Amino acid sequence: MSSASNESLYREVARKLRNKIKDGVYPLGSKLPTEVELAEELGVNRVTVNRALATLRAEGWTRTHRGVGTFVRDFMPITRETPRRFSRARREQGGARGAFASELAEQDLSYETRTVVERVRPPQHVADVLGVSAEEISVVMRARYMSVKAPAGRTVPYQIAITYVPLEIAEGTAIEEEDTGIGGLSSRLADLDQTQAELDDTIEVRPPEPEEEFLGLNEDQRVFDIFHIGETRDGRPVKVTTFVIPTHLSKLRYRVQLKD
Repeated sequence: MSSASNESLYREVARKLRNKIKDGVYPLGSKLPTEVELAEELGVNRVTVNRALATLRAEGWTRTHRGVGTFVRDFMPITRETPRRFSRARREQGGARGAFASELAEQDLSYETRTVVERVRPPQHVADVLGVSAEEISVVMRARYMSVKAPAGRTVPYQIAITYVPLEIAEGTAIEEEDTGIGGLSSRLADLDQTQAELDDTIEVRPPEPEEEFLGLNEDQRVFDIFHIGETRDGRPVKVTTFVIPTHLSKLRYRVQLKD
């Protein structure tokens, strides 16, 4: 068999396994048959199955535990729907602590988070957006390391979200607390008459950086790097957030209302 045929064969096997996961033949969180069993089931050799499984691991469809076996992903990608996710009704739905919590609740998932809140000197590019000094402590930074609690009991690192709010807005308010309450940070800004009326997202797909090891990714996997700016109705930027999310865990959806 030619190398081209081998190439197309393992990709075809990966496609078949991927579809079986999507169709529920191999349920979320379940253990896959062994490579030998899959080779027999699909009528190919074990080397082809091994290459197919390596592809699925890179795509986030499976995970492998040495000496235990290969398991199906714990949950399907979560849709990050902008701008709907930032509406007050959505982010406070059912008492949710923000947009992410509301999105998870729709899939019967929950989360846990580690939050670090500090007054800091912002990076220059953030200072430029917010119109504050990069040489002084001029912002409140909220760094959140968020994981999804999967139905099978595993906790899966999902995103790193680092937010900056001008100190003159956040100082002495709930924005400086670990738990910002129902609706999260955006609702607390609204309470301070800093309601966001316009959002700007710039998205890059890139490999994970060493400082993002919390996400537990390998060099073959990629992340969405979302640079998010929230502005008030008069055009003042009041919040900058960088979201870093593994691409295999999220779908990005944008619905835009045209004005002309």
